[in-house]
Amino acid sequence: MKIGFLHSLIRKDEKLLLEAFRKYADIKLVPMDNRNLQFGLNSNMQFDVDLVLTRTLQHAHSEYAIQVFEQQGIACINSARTAAMCGDKIKTSLALKKHGIPQPEVRVAFSEHSAIEAMNEMGFPVVMKPVVGSWGRLLSKINDTDAAESLIEHKQTLGSFHHSTFYIQEYIEKRGRDIRSFVIGDRCVAAIYRESSHWITNTARGGVSRNCELDDELESISVRAAQAVHGDIVAIDLFETEHGLLVNEVNDTMEFKNSIEPTGVPIHELVVEHAVNKLRETHTCPS
Repeated sequence: MKIGFLHSLIRKDEKLLLEAFRKYADIKLVPMDNRNLQFGLNSNMQFDVDLVLTRTLQHAHSEYAIQVFEQQGIACINSARTAAMCGDKIKTSLALKKHGIPQPEVRVAFSEHSAIEAMNEMGFPVVMKPVVGSWGRLLSKINDTDAAESLIEHKQTLGSFHHSTFYIQEYIEKRGRDIRSFVIGDRCVAAIYRESSHWITNTARGGVSRNCELDDELESISVRAAQAVHGDIVAIDLFETEHGLLVNEVNDTMEFKNSIEPTGVPIHELVVEHAVNKLRETHTCPS
């Protein structure tokens, strides 16, 4: 049985996963550097793997590669459907809404006029995010109309399609922290607080992780959010409010290296165990 390990850079997260795979003697791991791959769309090019675990950094590269693998009948973790939903904040918000999962208010606009009108109706401050993006990059907390007009002018000048679609989210006062939970299969296995004096608490932006004890509310909303995007292995970002938890984002290529020590949970081993179990369940050869 062969598992393809689709990657670009080998970071600490990927090193931990590679180490965890070594305990499975009956599984052959096939490294697949997406920077060296090519796909013959009009040929019978085949990949000799039974399942692919995706760890590619570039969202578009990952989503397209997964689609090719799935067309050849190769299962992927996560699926192309999940990658498409998680890689686009509007699609994520729509999926959460469809499944009745609480989230901050979101407005989507396509012009300067309608974007500013939406912000005024929501009330400042608001947060503007790129539709596609991660690690807390290009997030903007907008405190008034003047700041909104200036930011929108800059985004329109950049010229990208994604910068001409305005994703505007209600600003939630986090009081210095938010929560990231980790869902593998149908279980929420761990969670951390991400703490920072800055309003952006991502660990990639300097946030510090601390263990967050799981409770029924956190486990339930995390699993429901994962199910909404059909995710096998995902991380959920959540806000605490006086009315309960709100889902902020769902991440399909989750990073966990800063969460293993504070939680005491070997997340990398659980990821690999899930991938191996899924392969064994669907493989016709004896394990």
